Amino acid sequence: MHSVFFEQAGPDVFVSTKSTIGPWSADAQHGGPPSALAAHLLEAHQPAGNQRLASVTVDILRPVPIGKLTARTRVIRPGRRVMLLETVLEAGGQEVLQARGWRIEVAADPVPETAPGGEPPAVPSQQPPVSFAGAVMDGYLTAMEWRYVSGGGFDAPGPAAAWVRTTIPLLPGHELSPMSRALLIADSGNGLSSMLDPARFLFLNVDLTVALQRDPVGEWLLLDASTAIGAAGSGLATSTLSDTAGPCGRGMQTLLVAPRG
Repeated sequence: MHSVFFEQAGPDVFVSTKSTIGPWSADAQHGGPPSALAAHLLEAHQPAGNQRLASVTVDILRPVPIGKLTARTRVIRPGRRVMLLETVLEAGGQEVLQARGWRIEVAADPVPETAPGGEPPAVPSQQPPVSFAGAVMDGYLTAMEWRYVSGGGFDAPGPAAAWVRTTIPLLPGHELSPMSRALLIADSGNGLSSMLDPARFLFLNVDLTVALQRDPVGEWLLLDASTAIGAAGSGLATSTLSDTAGPCGRGMQTLLVAPRG
């Protein structure tokens, strides 16, 4: 396993390591690492100390290949209280991922905090190695640490919840931000809550949206996910994200569902 998900090869140039490999193909990245990279770039562009990145929507235009990515980031809607930014990742001269994020002003005085849900379950002390039938295991799945608290994990159909943390940094010398951490993990909602046999069906997400009402604290995030699938081959995976203090945000993925082969 590599020591990071990406190496930086120059200004706005990044090279993915094999730790980014997703479950469906050894030639394509899991959606989590490039989404987290895009959030890192959205936060780094024209930073404002009085704003936080509160929501990010990622569109995965085509499979993100293993190898070199170039990035460009711009401000779409400038503002003191709210700002909309966009990052585009390219590979081989083609756009492969677009991400738009809203940075929102941090309140000068405390605001009453509300959130549905109760106290989250404790992080289990240990867990057997992750398994996922028919998936490529040597990559993202083994670069993350999984602790299931409900459902059967990747190998059993139905809603499931797991505490997840990364075992490696996103980039050398950079601490993972709360939004980058959330995107890195939330893109696994459809796999964790799969409803169909992954050896027989693909359920690929074409997008990912994460909104955080507050920044999660600590290295562990609880991903509590469920998936609904329609007869036409579209699906929707939704996830509640929590840290050890309680719920902090939600994720949503639109799915392409199709038989393998």
